[in-house]
Amino acid sequence: MAGRCPRGAVTAALALLAASVMLLHRWIPGGAWAGHARSLVQTFLPWTGLAVPVLLAAALLRRSRLAAAAVVLPALVWGLRYGPVLAGGGGPGGPADLTVVTHNVDDANPDPAGTARAVAASGAQLIALEELTQPATGAYERTLGASHPYHAVRGTVGLWSTFPLREVHAEPVVPWRLVLRATADTPRGPVTVYVAHLPSVRLGAAGFTTGRRDTAAHALAAVLRAGPGGPALLLGDFNGTTDDTALAGVTDRFTSARTAPGAGFGFSWPAAFPVARIDQILVRDLTPVSARTLPRTGSDHLPIAASLRF
Repeated sequence: MAGRCPRGAVTAALALLAASVMLLHRWIPGGAWAGHARSLVQTFLPWTGLAVPVLLAAALLRRSRLAAAAVVLPALVWGLRYGPVLAGGGGPGGPADLTVVTHNVDDANPDPAGTARAVAASGAQLIALEELTQPATGAYERTLGASHPYHAVRGTVGLWSTFPLREVHAEPVVPWRLVLRATADTPRGPVTVYVAHLPSVRLGAAGFTTGRRDTAAHALAAVLRAGPGGPALLLGDFNGTTDDTALAGVTDRFTSARTAPGAGFGFSWPAAFPVARIDQILVRDLTPVSARTLPRTGSDHLPIAASLRF
């Protein structure tokens, strides 16, 4: 029949679309009018690779050389982007000077003391906790007190340290959400530590609702710009990934610990079946040596850890 599409044309078109999403996700509409589609895609960007085996299967079923050839493109794009991540990252490895952990402990955590023992067992000198509530905060203070005698809690975020802390203060980013800043006096010199928990996002009829998170991210970026120079850590639950350009004002100023060997995708949420790394360890003037997720606790997030070198 005249004008009939070649066999596998639809599969080939979908393969080109998948490759385009992987390559051009920064140009996907990101405003509220578009349901914050860009943030949604970027949050789950590594999972775009699942399109490759599905499309390849369709090409084989259709016995279409055109479709099979087209599937090579998204496979190549995904492999170039995420192959090094799966191979172990691009960091230097070697000895570390400092280990840090961040963990959204969940305000409904049934075992805060057990969670505290679990994160302390990582050997981290600095432990950031988010979603703290009373009376659970008391359990964290009692359990971590022996190993981490210095601590500061502001609102729902806290920092426990084996090093003395000074210049502790907090600034609001949105109502009911604070960013804690403290200076940790390590043997290698002072390190500025920020602990933040950005508002949650939801997927509903109106799309991906990120408005409050994005507002908080802009406020956090302003706090970071006004902060001191030198080595710094930014720890916390951002409810977004480092691929999300809506958080660029925050993430562009730091290096993700995901660049370290062994970090992999580092998915941290939800704990039962992690699909996104929304918990972050970001560094400035420090080198990630290794990074990993820790075993599940009583939280709906996994703790994440990173070892760093000055």
